[in-house]
Order: sequence, then C-alpha cells, then structure tokens
Amino acid sequence: MDFISEKLQQYINKHSMEESDLLKALDRETHQKVLHPRMLSGSYQGRLLSLLSKMMMPKKILEVGTYTGYATLCLAEGLAKGGSIDTIDHNEELADMQSRYFDQSPYESQIVQHLGEAKNILKTLAGPYGLVFLDADKENYPHYFDLIIDKLEPGGILLSDNVLWSGKVLEKATDEATSALQEYNHKINTDVRVESVVLPIRDGLTITRKC
Repeated sequence: MDFISEKLQQYINKHSMEESDLLKALDRETHQKVLHPRMLSGSYQGRLLSLLSKMMMPKKILEVGTYTGYATLCLAEGLAKGGSIDTIDHNEELADMQSRYFDQSPYESQIVQHLGEAKNILKTLAGPYGLVFLDADKENYPHYFDLIIDKLEPGGILLSDNVLWSGKVLEKATDEATSALQEYNHKINTDVRVESVVLPIRDGLTITRKC
C-alpha cells in the first residue's frame, strides 16, 4: 500500500542516506532469487532502522524475522562497541544466504543466528535488549509481544513492521493475520508498560518505548 506518490517517494529516497554496496548487492540478489522480495526492508526503511539504532547505540539487539538479513545488517550498524544482535528465522533455506552476507560485513562476529520457531527460541534468550525489531509471522505478533516485553530494558525500543497490513486493519478481519494485527495494535496502544506511535512508512511501522 502506497501512502504517498511514487514521485514523492523517489524524492525522499534521494534526500536520505544511501545504503552500502553490500546492502545493494543483498537487495539485488533477494529480488533475483528469493520468493516474496517485497518482504525486504529496502533502502529507505533500512536507513531508518540504521539511524534509530545509531541514536540508541544498544548493547543488545533482538530481531524476530531475519528473512535474507537486510534489516539485520542495518540494525547492526548502531550496535555499541562489543554489542551483539540475536536474529531469529525459521526458514532454513535462507540461512546460507544470510550467513554469506553477514560474513562479508563488519558485524560478522556480532550477529548470532537462531534457526527455528521464534516462540520457542524467544523463551531461551535472556536479554535485556535495548532494541527489538519484530518482522515475522503476523499471526503471532500478540504472542511475541508477551514473550518480548520482559526482555526489553526500561527505555528500550520495540519496532513493529507491517502494522497497517496494506490497509486491511481498517476492515472486518477475514483472515488470521489481519485479526492478529488488529489485536496487536490495540494491545500495544493500551498496555500501560509502553507508549507507541504508528508511522505510515511502507506498510506501517510502530515505534514502542518501554516506560
């Protein structure tokens, strides 16, 4: 869903930071070889993730939903010295591609890949995390929040992607993903432990701060 015109988006991209050559190569290979390349964060959102991470300089980052690793590398750009990022994905077919790009980056030793179901892996991770990026199966967003919130440090930030779901959140839910996102959006807007703002970036990005 496009919230602004293509021409204005091109202007925005032109006047925002440029992605690295490594990220350009990853973007290109994802579009050439991987199903559903629209799932990639892409240059503009990637630069936002990078900037937010750099502003926070978290010691530990958690990412739920690695895909091909584009957002992982963007988030890693802001890690504090000696920091690390745990990234979780269930698709073993993408693990080698992720590793190949991670190994070419300056953050190779700071990225910890976890392969399996996020709802199980999250229970094994201790935290605390200063920054979390949630971009996995939408049906489990409410459950993921319950597993993540106690691992997020006070003042920490949770970024949730695809929260507008191509505008489907405005409609009566006819599928599980839409219903779960409607529940999730209400949940994080009413939970007294956090404060949230929804940004109309790409498919919707919510910034949530733990109080």
